[in-house]
Amino acid sequence: MSKSLLSIAVTAFILSGCSMIPDYRQPAAPIAAQWPEGPAYTPAQAADMAATEQGWRTFFRDPALQRLVETALQNNRDLRVAALNIEAYRAQYRIQRSDLLPSVSADGAGSRQRVPANASQTGQAGINSQYSATLGINAYELDLFGRLRSLSEQALQVYFSSEQARRSTQISLVASVANAYLTWQADQALLQLTRDTLQAFEDSYALTARSNDVGVASALDLSQARTSVEGARVNLARYQRLVAQDLNNLTLLLGSGVPADLPQGLGLNAEPFAELPVGLPSDLLQRRPDILEAEHLLKAANANIGAARAAFFPSISLTANAGTLSPDLSGLFDAGSGTWLFQPQISLPIFNAGRLRASLEYAEIQKDISVAQYERSIQTAFQEVSDGLAARQTYNEQLQAQRDLVQANQDYYRLAERRYRIGIDSNLTFLDAQRSLFSAQQSLITDRLSQLTSEVNLYKALGGGWSAETPAPSR
Repeated sequence: MSKSLLSIAVTAFILSGCSMIPDYRQPAAPIAAQWPEGPAYTPAQAADMAATEQGWRTFFRDPALQRLVETALQNNRDLRVAALNIEAYRAQYRIQRSDLLPSVSADGAGSRQRVPANASQTGQAGINSQYSATLGINAYELDLFGRLRSLSEQALQVYFSSEQARRSTQISLVASVANAYLTWQADQALLQLTRDTLQAFEDSYALTARSNDVGVASALDLSQARTSVEGARVNLARYQRLVAQDLNNLTLLLGSGVPADLPQGLGLNAEPFAELPVGLPSDLLQRRPDILEAEHLLKAANANIGAARAAFFPSISLTANAGTLSPDLSGLFDAGSGTWLFQPQISLPIFNAGRLRASLEYAEIQKDISVAQYERSIQTAFQEVSDGLAARQTYNEQLQAQRDLVQANQDYYRLAERRYRIGIDSNLTFLDAQRSLFSAQQSLITDRLSQLTSEVNLYKALGGGWSAETPAPSR
């Protein structure tokens, strides 16, 4: 009995040697071989390692940011869902792969039936009994043309794509935590600047009020000083709200509250990031997970074409079993009670109103869509890195110019205050100097935030943020 089942399985594997899946060829990358060049870009340099190999603990030097990223990777719910999706797709692949092997089952059955006299062949009422025990293969499809293997390959590639999707989720999470932390720091700095400026405006208003009392300053001067105070109070409420909302956003990303023992951060004026290697555009194809995810989905669509092609050919399924059959339970395994069944079945599609042809065309169109999506993901990655490289160079120049502007406004403010106090200039000039200095200081903080977040986004665009530690260089 077991030998007959084994011979059926061996025959099935011998016959199952054909595949209708088209040969896969990776589409050419629709991007330039080098990064853009020009005044907005720093000259390209060879990189000793890829950004994906630079761990986030190495890239992020701020101990507070390191702790926040570690907390998010442990508790973030989006990352947890991405990990569970991998398990779900792996289970689906195992289900699909199981169709490649025969399904063997052992069955036992028994029945007892009273037959009335008028329905009995003997003319007498009686009880009929029948017992059976079988081991068999149920409707096993011989994969002669690779339909099942095509579907299994499709499920495997979707499973692989889910792993890359999890990597993309983690990389995005690391960058989002870093940007949220930097925004929180910047808004705290703007809040403190607003408080200091409000105090300066209130002191100026008090001075103008005293001058108005003695007839030196006019009611117009007093009204203008008051507008500066009220404007600063508006900004104070705004930044208080933003700081609270920044903390709420950070809490959501972390999946838990901000750790009570969070280390002291470096601050916006420090250098919180290590030097970031860039490499060549072709590195993105092998290292950026969203591109790898799109390629796995392309391979899955390619495998679906094989399944659609195989549907045009006959399908053969086998049902076989062997066992024993007896009218008495005690004689179920006696000599001479053996029984077997071999039931092959073939199905040949003849007419289906064009359904199979339409299914094949649909699979081919889906592959073309996947090719376009794959190429689009490459172009998007190239654009994001190019934007980051342009931001790196231009933000350095912009920040230096903004620092010079703040210094010039500070000099202007000191001169205007001195001239106002000794009565040379009007209050209007002094208020204008205060407002200009406040605006320049605000812009310096926001420009610094933009510079830091652009560096984080460049790290993300290059595929960095997957590993925690940078591997030791090989000797």
